[in-house]
Amino acid sequence: MAEPRDDDEVPGVPRDAQPSGRSVSSPDPSGYAPGAPGIPPTWTSSAKDMVGCALGPARLWFTIGFGIINEVYYPRVDLPQIRDLGFIVAGPGGFWSEVKRQARHNVQTLAPGVPAVHIVHEHARYTLRLRVTPDPRRDVLLIECRLEGGSELSLYALLAPHLGATGRGNIAAVDRYRGRRVLWAEQGPFGLALAAVDVGARDAFRRASAGYVGGSDGWQDFNRNGAMTWQFATAGPGNVALIGELPRQAVLGLGFGSGREAAATLAVSSLMQPFEDILQHQIADWAGWQARCSERSSVPLDVPASIREQFAVSAIVLRAHLDKTYPGAMVASLSVPWGDHGDERGGYHLVWPRDLVECAGALLALGAEVEASDTLRYLIATQNEDGHWYQNQWLGGTPFWQGVQLDESAFPVLLASALHERGQLGSIAVVDMVRRALGYIARTGPASDQDRWEEDGGINPFTLAVSIAALVTGAEFLTPPARGWALALADFWNAQIEAWSTVAGGPLAERLGVSGHYTRVAPRQILTDPDAGPGSIPLYNRRGDPSKIAAEQQVSTEFLQLVRFGLRRADDPLIRASVKVVDAVLKTDTPRGPVWHRYNGDGYGERADGAAYDGTGIGRGWPLLTGERGHYELCAGNDPLSYLEAMAAMASPGGMIPEQVWDAEPIPRRWLYPGSATGSAMPLAWAHAEFIKLLESRQRGRPFDRPRAVWERYGGRKLPAHHAFWWRHAPVATMAAGVRLVIALTEPAIIHWGHGGWHEVNDVPTGDTELGFHAAELDTSLLPPGTRIDFTWCDTNGWHGSDYAVRVIGD
Repeated sequence: MAEPRDDDEVPGVPRDAQPSGRSVSSPDPSGYAPGAPGIPPTWTSSAKDMVGCALGPARLWFTIGFGIINEVYYPRVDLPQIRDLGFIVAGPGGFWSEVKRQARHNVQTLAPGVPAVHIVHEHARYTLRLRVTPDPRRDVLLIECRLEGGSELSLYALLAPHLGATGRGNIAAVDRYRGRRVLWAEQGPFGLALAAVDVGARDAFRRASAGYVGGSDGWQDFNRNGAMTWQFATAGPGNVALIGELPRQAVLGLGFGSGREAAATLAVSSLMQPFEDILQHQIADWAGWQARCSERSSVPLDVPASIREQFAVSAIVLRAHLDKTYPGAMVASLSVPWGDHGDERGGYHLVWPRDLVECAGALLALGAEVEASDTLRYLIATQNEDGHWYQNQWLGGTPFWQGVQLDESAFPVLLASALHERGQLGSIAVVDMVRRALGYIARTGPASDQDRWEEDGGINPFTLAVSIAALVTGAEFLTPPARGWALALADFWNAQIEAWSTVAGGPLAERLGVSGHYTRVAPRQILTDPDAGPGSIPLYNRRGDPSKIAAEQQVSTEFLQLVRFGLRRADDPLIRASVKVVDAVLKTDTPRGPVWHRYNGDGYGERADGAAYDGTGIGRGWPLLTGERGHYELCAGNDPLSYLEAMAAMASPGGMIPEQVWDAEPIPRRWLYPGSATGSAMPLAWAHAEFIKLLESRQRGRPFDRPRAVWERYGGRKLPAHHAFWWRHAPVATMAAGVRLVIALTEPAIIHWGHGGWHEVNDVPTGDTELGFHAAELDTSLLPPGTRIDFTWCDTNGWHGSDYAVRVIGD
């Protein structure tokens, strides 16, 4: 049950939608609404009660927030077409109540694990019951309405079109379509139609009106006049809204199509079937999907009912984020973070390869191997020729942000390996994808232009762990020489993790009584000058130019991935010391459980006074990181149940897990309470994936997504490497004694090398590694510590013209 919210601060009701003071007269003979083009449009709050879709051919996804319909997506999961569809209950004497403002509502699924919901709004004067389901065969959302209370009360539906994913340039009209009153809208290639029938399947809309938001829309009519007094036939182009009077019992059909007539045809067609029949079709389809999944996976029984319920909801969330035009593709969230404060469509309607693979892994845990296989096919189709994936992209593959995050080139390889481990890879051809991805990782790593939080470049423990795991698992798909080179590079990086990613001493270590700890990210120069010190890291999402923090003082939970993937053990002294540090610096205990921040100095979140993130702010706690910490506790031999309970407790009343929760003193007027959702994305598909995987990991007694090949090779240990790699982009300055130095170049060459001032000079040709680079292995394994190895090379352009050196050091 949601609690009441201050009317002035209801998400989705911007302050500029309050009465403007302008008078609106009765309808003029032309039927055109005044007030063009309306106030600047916004989306609604990201706070969702439920998201869902049908599993049939319908290309429609719906969201529910504060007990009403929020964004509806069509014909792809990245295209929201309305802002919201809500209700007003009104009666004589100027009484009127917008149900979402009352915020006293309850949402329940109509069957376990099925995105069809029953919503009950309770008010002192009325009860409004809604049942919502998509039509599995048509692009239509059905809402059954039943108003209980005094006979003098009437029900009204309010619809805010945002066709083409924008509130600008929409045209709305009240019209008749083949003998029925229909509320419809158009913009560009999209149309919608809202039709209604009564209990006898007769046309149900009575009075209706179109208007401009903030000027002549139905909400303004009630707010100024206490009743529906306006009936405008047309509004637009602009930010428009529609309102229609309904009988006390009715079924609404919200249809979408290539034009308003197409949308109306679909809406009325759905309404010609009994609501109960369509609902049972929806339930049967989802029950069938669950049954197929349960043949490969099952929910543990030894957990509280709240965990089982959250598991069922999280399964809905993941399945409902999959697209149908591009099978296997999934957006990050069916919400717009802080959407009620702007009209941007929001980056969360994009595909991130990392988020996508994390979610596909959870689909595997659910037993949804068909869907996970489609994700791999989609990733193969959108891989760039050089082997990497864009930072994020629209569903069709067009890049949006084009930064490089090395872990996003590694994750698809891990998905291929996970399917292979389970015997589900089938005939999917992955060798070329794996070869190109590993080649890109080798040619650009171990540093990444951005970390997984899309900010700082350098060497990051999380990115390093994922990249090493990809090199090891991907090697299984390759033949020599590529296989050997991938494993040799993985061994070298694994042996260097502490040298690159930890600091000894420093202010945090001294304050917390540890000898050293992992840092969030190390600057690239750590490769060329290990004694240069950790340097400083920019802090983004702050007002003015980015400030900086010493790298040794900035920590994160990224190192936990080393344990999860089997590169280090949970009881490793540096790991345990780092856990102590991040708990002291990043952990917040809320009434709903512990939560961790991404890193100290994070600026992505609400400001100190609770105002919405506007490019600057303060990063808040992430339930996702609570799940990652639960995986660490499992590896440490502890039961992660309390972490599952915390994640479930931080979810909305409908079970939606947010990206961030509030971690400071309550701010009731902004509806911010410790452990409850902020205005960030909700649901975050990745967070739901983490919940599912943690529950499955608990059942297995080990991380579900720990690659078998990685554990078999390292077993959580730092093993000595037999090779050290020098690249032009990653020119290591030192190497351990007893290993062979590898000079890796992008073109064939002859390496001219000697040691100790060019003694014992040799020429060694490079060989093709079949990973997109050429390498020469120098016989340096017998050189003692202190020896300087000198080298240069000659390629098709002649001698390179510069000399380089690597110094041999002791273990």
